[in-house]
Amino acid sequence: MTIPAHVLLTFGLLALTVLSLWAPLPAIRGNRAWPWCGGLVLAILAGLHGGILDWRAPLSIAVFAALAWSAREARGKTARALLLVLTAVAALALALHKAPGFHNPMLADGIRFSSDGALFALWANFDKAVVGIVLVGVFCERIGSAAEWREMLRRIAPVVASTLVVVLGLGWLLGQIRPDLKWTPWSAWFLASNLLITCVAEEAFFRGFLLGKMAHAMRGWRGGVIVATFVTSILFGLAHLGGGSLLALLATIAGLHYAAAYLLSKRVEGAILAHFALNAVHFVAFTYPALAG
Repeated sequence: MTIPAHVLLTFGLLALTVLSLWAPLPAIRGNRAWPWCGGLVLAILAGLHGGILDWRAPLSIAVFAALAWSAREARGKTARALLLVLTAVAALALALHKAPGFHNPMLADGIRFSSDGALFALWANFDKAVVGIVLVGVFCERIGSAAEWREMLRRIAPVVASTLVVVLGLGWLLGQIRPDLKWTPWSAWFLASNLLITCVAEEAFFRGFLLGKMAHAMRGWRGGVIVATFVTSILFGLAHLGGGSLLALLATIAGLHYAAAYLLSKRVEGAILAHFALNAVHFVAFTYPALAG
């Protein structure tokens, strides 16, 4: 497995930027956003130098970040609601690779992780990473101490266990996967990128942003949080519809578990770790992504 140096540099800086969201670094003039903002700027410069980005990408990122910050700081309800909608649209444009200026490298095509598994293409997605970085950085209150991490893990442990048993069990019963313990030359890259890009971005959007804002807006409704949980979980399932109706169903069920982890822990980290636990066990111990045919 050989990854070009410019890709390693760019995505190494992106990985450090994601990790800096939780770094216990001192504030500068009361501002704790400087580590991840600075890291993102460095990653953008590396991406521009390596051809992974062109001049339009920094503009796309700047517009998204400006919308997010404006939505957080808006005082009027109407203006805030409009800015939140625009932030969601911009986040989706980036996550779905519709924003201009990004030339995400495909690292490998036609990989068969399992002997009877479907073929898989491995990409390095700069635009999707930006979604997670900005949404967590702007909207999510992060864990800041070891005690908080321990409490969060204690709260989500039953949810993680249920996620693994229910989702992987159903996938096996429905003929989508089978046990297949493995480690491949791509495993380390896949797991790292899945945690720091896929899980952070998807949980920042669906749970930290959508569920958090919907549950807050519907807090006065009877059963409002439950409605918000089901709506966002169904949307999460629909986002996986490209993999077929069974995958969308399993993703919806998984989304309900991630929402439970988020609500029980009151932190996006709970949802991120529940999501990654499922993806990691699926990848290492079962057919990935699914049985061929």
